[in-house]
Amino acid sequence: MVKLLEILDAQMTRPESYGWFHLMFVGITIAVTLLLCIFFRNCNDKTFRRIILIFWIIIVILEIYKEINYTFSVSDGEIVAKYQWYIFPFQFCSTPFYVLPFIVFLKEGKVRDAFIAFTAIFALVAGLAVMIYPNDVFIGTIGINIQTMVHHGSQVILGIFCCAHERKKYKGVKFCLSAVAVFAALSAVAMLLNEIFIYIVPEGETFNMFYISRHFPSTLVILCDIYKAVPYPVFLLAYFFAFGIGVTVIYLIQWGIIKLTSLKSKKKHEASEA
Repeated sequence: MVKLLEILDAQMTRPESYGWFHLMFVGITIAVTLLLCIFFRNCNDKTFRRIILIFWIIIVILEIYKEINYTFSVSDGEIVAKYQWYIFPFQFCSTPFYVLPFIVFLKEGKVRDAFIAFTAIFALVAGLAVMIYPNDVFIGTIGINIQTMVHHGSQVILGIFCCAHERKKYKGVKFCLSAVAVFAALSAVAMLLNEIFIYIVPEGETFNMFYISRHFPSTLVILCDIYKAVPYPVFLLAYFFAFGIGVTVIYLIQWGIIKLTSLKSKKKHEASEA
């Protein structure tokens, strides 16, 4: 067991943003996204569910590894266990763990569509944020760096793939609003956990799900400064406003691309019939 933990904690030089390690995974993310969108954008629902399930299994297995790696360490040949509460898997980027099974197992309908919309829009925003600006997600552990790149890269892949597969549903704002409803529910759960676990987590430990706890400073870029400068309710509004901007931009880009591609397909079809 000691040897296994040492292997799981194998070290590397901490990768830099836009260094070879980061760019390699950006390239892999782009390649897998293109392959899925080119060959599976018109796949049947059964195949769509299987693809989502495969990605879910991968990210869950890697998350289990992450939890083990952060919880167990080796000191003087002995195994030491201490849970790091700040890695509790209910951050915004952790939502695919809970959302994807609904896409896989729910019957077709508005509820399932809401989870698909959340993945296509909100999860994509979260994944892009990290893949474009890794900031401090990289550490000196090989496995954790691979896990974080695969996890966030998968959010980008699934976000774009869901958009491509469900492109016919981008006819109005209802698809986006259903995603907002899922985000609101998950945010409410995060806030509830923050209030409950403040009484459970040992003193000195950080528990800040979605980085919106009123008990701990936010560490998100820009929002960390807002947290220090304004009352908590104002910070919370700024948090949701920032997400709103990001989601709106992504949704409009998706809608525009779908509209353009559908027009090109229509003109091509008309030309072939002429």
